[in-house]
Amino acid sequence: MVTIERVALWGWKNNIRITNGTVEVVVTTDIGPRILVLRFVNEKNLFRVLEEECGICGGNEWHLFGGHRLWHAPEARPRSYSPDNDPVAFTPKERGGIFTQRVEALTGIEKEIEVVMDDEGNHLTVIHRLTNRGVWPVELAPWALSVMERGGIAIIPQEPYQSWSENLLPVRSLALWGYTDMSDPRWLWGKRYVTLRQDPEKTSPQKAGFGNRLGWGAYFLEGYLFVKYTPYLRGALYPDMGSSFEIYTDHRFLELETLGPLVRLEPGETVEHQEDWFLFRGVTCEDTEESIAENIQPLVEEALKEGSFMCDGGQYERHQRIRV
Repeated sequence: MVTIERVALWGWKNNIRITNGTVEVVVTTDIGPRILVLRFVNEKNLFRVLEEECGICGGNEWHLFGGHRLWHAPEARPRSYSPDNDPVAFTPKERGGIFTQRVEALTGIEKEIEVVMDDEGNHLTVIHRLTNRGVWPVELAPWALSVMERGGIAIIPQEPYQSWSENLLPVRSLALWGYTDMSDPRWLWGKRYVTLRQDPEKTSPQKAGFGNRLGWGAYFLEGYLFVKYTPYLRGALYPDMGSSFEIYTDHRFLELETLGPLVRLEPGETVEHQEDWFLFRGVTCEDTEESIAENIQPLVEEALKEGSFMCDGGQYERHQRIRV
């Protein structure tokens, strides 16, 4: 059974705690929409929230804050950095609720995050909506960013290995930023996985984007595992040179990000982008392909199997759609 209550947290007075007794999230309504907490009840928060920005409200300066947020791609200044410092509206639902931001004055876009938690277990659904409240069409892509706590490892699966005789064509895109250093030891470019380790001592940023047709990415930290899933639609045009998943890190945090395809959003239209989240604990894993395959891959496969999730657009209408 899912319960919903109002709580104060880290200087923000108006927050919504949603829990089924096993896992919990806390979403603030003082700013945002921002999901500040993701964890097993009363255990470690897997999201990083910047202590120096806790409790800040109002003003015209954009703050990172941390937690989980919704943007629209491609990234650009000042569009992407519209402040989200004002209160959001909360509409309660049976197993969660909808958190709606005021229309961005700069872009005419309204952002909304809906949280739906299973009655029991380790799964919840997060639906992101962008609505064009302006007077002209806008080309954009939904972009969901989870700011993860320090010291963990992000995991992106590689496509299953195929020999040259089996397939002559490429199977995925890889996007690199101007500051990406593929020789940085935080990266592991493996045969089955790409991993990026968050190191609080390393100040130089790293980022890569992937056309992730397998649909999932993960973050492993101190025995906890966070998995997020969103399907990949073949033939769609994704931003950032074809990226549906992106990972970024610096010394402060790591971001595990998903993106939907680019759309032309007419005035009054809404685009939805769904992520499915899973939490695990008591996981043992090292930053090696062998350990990931043995300890994490089975958990991912079982979670996606139980949810009857499909990649490559098999359930695309369930995860992203445009409506008027």
